[in-house]
Amino acid sequence: METHRIRTAAVAGMFYPGETATLSQGLDAMLGAVLPAPTFAKTPPKALIVPHAGYIYSGPVAASAFALLAPHAATITRVVLLGPCHRVAVRGLAVPQSRVFATPLGNVPLDSAAIDQALQLQQVVRLEDAHADEHSLEVQLPFLQQVLGDFSLVPFAVGYATPDEVAEVLELLWGGPETLIVISSDLSHYHPYTDAQRRDRHTTDEIMHLRLLLDHEQACGATPINGLIEVARRRGLQPHLLDLRNSGDTAGDKSRVVGYASFAFMAAGHA
Repeated sequence: METHRIRTAAVAGMFYPGETATLSQGLDAMLGAVLPAPTFAKTPPKALIVPHAGYIYSGPVAASAFALLAPHAATITRVVLLGPCHRVAVRGLAVPQSRVFATPLGNVPLDSAAIDQALQLQQVVRLEDAHADEHSLEVQLPFLQQVLGDFSLVPFAVGYATPDEVAEVLELLWGGPETLIVISSDLSHYHPYTDAQRRDRHTTDEIMHLRLLLDHEQACGATPINGLIEVARRRGLQPHLLDLRNSGDTAGDKSRVVGYASFAFMAAGHA
């Protein structure tokens, strides 16, 4: 395959281990430490919200969501992944030119037909630069590879967009039980521990009640989260809070912390 068609890992060795065996063993340890799945997890979740910091900080929180997928690995064959742009300004939602995203665990093929379909919407643009160094999407891939094995990916780096514009993309690619939506977002950034806890409890309460978030101070991925909330309202999805912690609980000091939460959204009648 032509190398320019492969998006190589940008943050392996920084946000997560760059050596294959070490990465796989670390993922197994985090996934294995998750408590037994709650009863609602008998069916696959339609959507997840997961954090995207370095694994030492947010990995255990993300694992609580990804562990739910293991019994459904044969069902879930496509992942629609949305995360905020941290490095490149984008109007709308950006898809890459690459055809494959690579990690130390191997290559993930992109669903080119779904990407072409999304590009028919005016808010979707093709911009490789938005993906080249973006960690919010990349850090989710090893978890997905470890739990699902083979799947295709539809990645969006989300810039300035309205909740309705994000929701329109999600509706277009909604699919059936074979399609999982993953929203990548951290919560509050760099507040003292107890202040962060208060802020993040408020934010998670808003999400649990399907209320739109006001700004990116609550969650850096507020834009894709709000798009998911819009669709969840229409389709009767039920959110479940799986874990809520911050870097002061995992691997950082408590003077300036970053908040992390994971959620699973279940289809109506399966919650």
